Amino acid sequence: MSAVNIQECVHRACLLEATARKPGNVHPGASFEHVAYEDFVVSAEAISPILARTADVGVGRSILEAVQATRSVCEHNTNLGIILLLAPLTAVPLDTTLPAGIPTVLSELTQEDAEYVFEAIRLAQPRGLGTADAADVSTSSPTGTLTEVMALAADRDGVARQYASDFETVVKHAVATMTASDRFTEDWEQAIVHLHLTLIATDGDTDIARKCSSIDVHEAQRRAESVLRAGWPMAMEGRLRIREYDRWLRARGSQRNPGTTADLVTAGVFTVLRDQLAPMPSLEAIQIRAEEIRNAQL
Repeated sequence: MSAVNIQECVHRACLLEATARKPGNVHPGASFEHVAYEDFVVSAEAISPILARTADVGVGRSILEAVQATRSVCEHNTNLGIILLLAPLTAVPLDTTLPAGIPTVLSELTQEDAEYVFEAIRLAQPRGLGTADAADVSTSSPTGTLTEVMALAADRDGVARQYASDFETVVKHAVATMTASDRFTEDWEQAIVHLHLTLIATDGDTDIARKCSSIDVHEAQRRAESVLRAGWPMAMEGRLRIREYDRWLRARGSQRNPGTTADLVTAGVFTVLRDQLAPMPSLEAIQIRAEEIRNAQL
C-alpha cells in the first residue's frame, strides 16, 4: 500500500462530490442564488491543508480553523457539514483503517473540542439551523464532550448522527455502495450520484427536514427511490426520472437542497480514497469532467 496523502484525499473528495451532477445540488452546470460551483472549489482548497493537520492540532480546533479558512474565501457556508464529518476521519492514525480507527477518535473527543465546534457553527451560520431544547449552539455553551453533544442532535441531524454511530453510514454503507462491482473505479461521477440517490431513498435528508415539511422529505425520498427502480443510469426511464427529480428539488430555489446527503457523500468519497479502496481520479480528469458539464448546459 502506498503512502496516504491526507491533504490530497480531502481536496480530491471535496472536488469529486461538488463536480458530480447530483440532483438538487450545486455542480459545474447548476448553482443557487447564493452559491456556485466555484465557491466549493475554493473552499476545498482552503480546508484541505488544515484538515491534514487534525491529528496534530485536535478535532475541534481543526474544525474551527477550517471554517475560518472557508469564510476567508467564501461569503456563505459551503462546507460546515463536510468539515464536521472529515475532521474526525482525518484524525485517525494512518496505519489504521477508518472503520477500525474512528471509534477511538470519537471516544477521545473532549468538551474543549465541543467548544471549538460551537464557535465554528456560529461562525458558519448554516441556513435552517433552528433551535434545540438542549445544547443549543446559538444560545449556550457545551456541557459535555463533542461526541456527547452531537448525540443530542442525532435524531434530527444526519451529520450529528455519525458521531453517535461510529460513522456507520460513511465508513460502511457509503463505501459499500460506491465500491460494489468496481462502480467508483469505472465511473466516479455515476458512483457518487448513485450513492446520493441511495442515501436519500434510504434515510431522506435532514437538511430538507429542517427547511421544509415532512411531506417534502418523504417526496424527496420517494422520488430518489423511483429513479433507482427505473434503472438509472442505464435505462432511458431512469434518466428521464432523474431529470424530473432534479427539477422538483430546484423548484423552490435551495429550500429542497439535500445538503446533508451531499456532506455524507463527501465523507464516503474521502473514506474510499484514504483507505485506498479505489484509484484516486486525477485533477485533470475532474477538470475535464467539469468542463464537459458546463458545456452541456450551453
